[in-house]
Amino acid sequence: MPSPSTSRPREVRLFRNNRSQAVRIPVEFELPGDRALIRREGNRLIIEPTERPTTMAGLLALWKSEEPLGPDDQFPAIEDQTASPEDIL
Repeated sequence: MPSPSTSRPREVRLFRNNRSQAVRIPVEFELPGDRALIRREGNRLIIEPTERPTTMAGLLALWKSEEPLGPDDQFPAIEDQTASPEDIL
């Protein structure tokens, strides 16, 4: 995949895909993954890669990449209060 850098603008073709308008992204502008975020800023459309998983498979991959807790890792202490019984009439 080409490195992300500033490049010269390039004219691309727009087409219809069912009820959505689509654009073919040239290889030099290729984004990683299979999903992206899009937003409008004035007359511009900004398309950028997602930084977090948007599918269950992506979430599972993120969990698998995390380091397991070590023996010195502690969860915070939580004060557990017993609920008192209520009279029900």
